[in-house]
Amino acid sequence: MGHLRRLRERLTRRKDGAPTPRIHRGRARDRFNARDLFAEAAHGIGARPGRLVLTILGTVLGIASVVITVGLAQTAAGQISRQFDAVAATQVVVVPEKTQTMSGEDRPKGRIPWDGAQRVAQINGVLDAGLVAAVDVGESRVTAVPVNDPSVAEKSTPQVLAGTGGLLDAVRGHVVTGRFFDEGHDARNDRVVVLGERAAERLGVNRVDSQPSIFIGENAYTVIGIFSDVKRRTDLLDAVVLPAGTAQQDFAVGPPEELQIHIETGAGSLVAEQAPIALDPNSPEVFKVQAPADGSKLQQDVQADINAIFLALGGIALLVGGLGIANVTLLSVMERVGEIGLRRALGATKRDIAGQFVVESVVIGLLGGLVGASLGVFTVVIVSVVQDWTPILDIWVAIGSALLGGVIGLLAGTYPALKAAAIEPIAALRGGI
Repeated sequence: MGHLRRLRERLTRRKDGAPTPRIHRGRARDRFNARDLFAEAAHGIGARPGRLVLTILGTVLGIASVVITVGLAQTAAGQISRQFDAVAATQVVVVPEKTQTMSGEDRPKGRIPWDGAQRVAQINGVLDAGLVAAVDVGESRVTAVPVNDPSVAEKSTPQVLAGTGGLLDAVRGHVVTGRFFDEGHDARNDRVVVLGERAAERLGVNRVDSQPSIFIGENAYTVIGIFSDVKRRTDLLDAVVLPAGTAQQDFAVGPPEELQIHIETGAGSLVAEQAPIALDPNSPEVFKVQAPADGSKLQQDVQADINAIFLALGGIALLVGGLGIANVTLLSVMERVGEIGLRRALGATKRDIAGQFVVESVVIGLLGGLVGASLGVFTVVIVSVVQDWTPILDIWVAIGSALLGGVIGLLAGTYPALKAAAIEPIAALRGGI
């Protein structure tokens, strides 16, 4: 330290003992170039590795939060969109509009014709269509045997519904065994039924190769199929479904209650507009159409909601990281007052001093950004693999997040750098090196 003290005295005093006003000789020769600037910044950063780790930790968490937020939001939105497209986005339901009578009873304004499925099938975007109506069986019971045994506990009667041949496809059902009835059964008024999975279990029917029958009252109906996995109208799983023609002949069933339509993705608005016209060109207003919302809008809404929550958390973490960088950089300035004064005395300009600390802050921010972006991408991939999702993340989000760390470092280091540049060399040297 003796040579540094002597150097300080020589720099601060002339031979006559008067203070040296300013030292500018050799400024052009001693001024840092870009290589020297980065070398000094790297030395300053690496001098305290423990502090460096703690400094970049806030930035790492903030950048990782941003990447994880955007990545999981995009991935989740893709999964939600896929599920939405598979069911709700591809389903249209048409029911009669209702009006209230003076007695407070709701009555339909119009009637869906029994050939409504064939009418809407001509609309572009319609894949399958089927009609369904409730069947009033009166006091008749649905049983697997025609004999009522008083000693046996009475079970609840499954619901009886009437449908058309395209109903199962329209509600995305799956035949477990046997088959679903078709237009031929409907036209011939065949006494056949298909059972929902839970209704079949209640009635004790688990196979159809032996042509089992169930009884509605005293009439026998051959079970030709059992279905399950209904995506829409899950109440069908508890029902006994008759062909529409059979229900009209045996129970005088009324008009259909609703028309289920399976459509292509994106055809909802078109089908919603044209289906009422196809059912009744003279009075399309008597039908109410339940069409899916725009799938892209739903995805945007979901993604926006998720982003709003997690980006707020990421922003807080980034703020904490930036404050951490600013605090540590300012502390570094205070610890290195002597060094700063010596550099100024040897010819370093205020710009050189400010640039050194700005570069240190930017490098620290970039390190935090790179580590945080890598951690975020890794987390998105791991979560997607665990959940069996397809990871979706824009590459520019990861790159931009890493660069965002450098921007945070720049903003956080500006004030400490200006503070360092404002230190006068004589005061710094007098304070001690």
